[in-house]
Amino acid sequence: MSFGTSLVIKETEQYNRTMDKKIEKKRFSTKTLMMIGGAVVFVAIVLYGYTLSLKKTYSADVEKLTISKVQYGDFEDVVLLNASVVPLTSVIVSSAEGGTVAEIFTENGASVVKGTPLLRIANSNAMLGYTSQQTAATEQINQLRKSRLDLEQNQRILNQDVLDVENNLRTATRQYRLDSTLYIKKVITLQEFNKSVQDYEYYQGKLKIVRQAIKQENQSRRMQLSQIDQSMNQMNESLEMIRKNIENMTIKAPVSGKLSSYDPVTGKSYNSNEMIGKIDVLQGYKLQAGVDEYYINRVKEGQTASCEFNGKTYNLMVSKVIPEVTAGQFQVEMVFKGPSPDGLRRGLSLQTKLTLSDNSKSLLLAQGQFFQSTGGSWVFVVNNGKATKKNVKIGRKNYLYYEILDGLAKGDEVITSSYDQFNQYGIAIVY
Repeated sequence: MSFGTSLVIKETEQYNRTMDKKIEKKRFSTKTLMMIGGAVVFVAIVLYGYTLSLKKTYSADVEKLTISKVQYGDFEDVVLLNASVVPLTSVIVSSAEGGTVAEIFTENGASVVKGTPLLRIANSNAMLGYTSQQTAATEQINQLRKSRLDLEQNQRILNQDVLDVENNLRTATRQYRLDSTLYIKKVITLQEFNKSVQDYEYYQGKLKIVRQAIKQENQSRRMQLSQIDQSMNQMNESLEMIRKNIENMTIKAPVSGKLSSYDPVTGKSYNSNEMIGKIDVLQGYKLQAGVDEYYINRVKEGQTASCEFNGKTYNLMVSKVIPEVTAGQFQVEMVFKGPSPDGLRRGLSLQTKLTLSDNSKSLLLAQGQFFQSTGGSWVFVVNNGKATKKNVKIGRKNYLYYEILDGLAKGDEVITSSYDQFNQYGIAIVY
């Protein structure tokens, strides 16, 4: 082997040793590290942007804001209502039978007394039916009267029969007693005496039979007469109802009072029992008001209220709560504690305070449009020209204030006007 060959072999062995050396594999590649780094940077940018968004500010003109100071004082648990004056009692006027208006006798707003004709309803089909029913009832009454007369005639005949038998029996009795004496004295024969006995016993027996028949006939007659009387009473009642129905075609005032909600027109059609108008009984007034459904679980009968009229304050009491909610409100009725004020009339509107509970000491915040923006969950509190968001807890409310349960302190200044322009900002600079 030459030197050159030996050198090549050594270099080859050295190369093989180098190739056989274990190469350690890197845990993360450069590409992976770049991707992770990019993700971290992206998250950091998002978090930073979110932090900036929370801290972004809005410049607000103080002259366009309403800032109220939190107070500590008596919370009046009252609701301010716009109540309407209505009569204490109103009676609905309606027609028992449907039809069209034929005549009008009075007008809306008129004072009427009970029984005053208001209008006349025309209904030819109803009148025809009433006439037919009236004719049929009259015929039945006539037939019942004939049956009664027949029973009375039979009674008279039976009574006559009794009189005849009793008369014949008296005659037979006298003859029997006379013939008994004559037979003992041998003045008459046995045959003549036996005829007297036979006649006497015959009329005695006949009288018993006739009396028994009359007794039975009387029992039957009483039952029949009772049934006839009952049927005639029913027929007379039917006739009376028919006559009243015919009379009811002329609608009359059911009570005395003032006519309202009354606007009939000749030819206008009304269904049976449809309201034609009302009569307000002039015995006093009450107040009726709609209350926000927010208070539906807090308004109860017996609660007190007050209103002012002609410079005087009058006390009232809730007499009725109608829980049906319509257009976000339910209805209450309130009566005066004592006589109604002089000068009230239907339709007047009175501002009324309804007391829900006794006064209590609380933190108070003036009502404002901010509540529509936040739902009362947070407010902007102003401090040194900077307004920051602060979570609060609001309890009851009245017509002036919210009751603050948590989150604010006495003397805090709060923006109570609308937040619609800056409620997405974290801070507002007030200048």
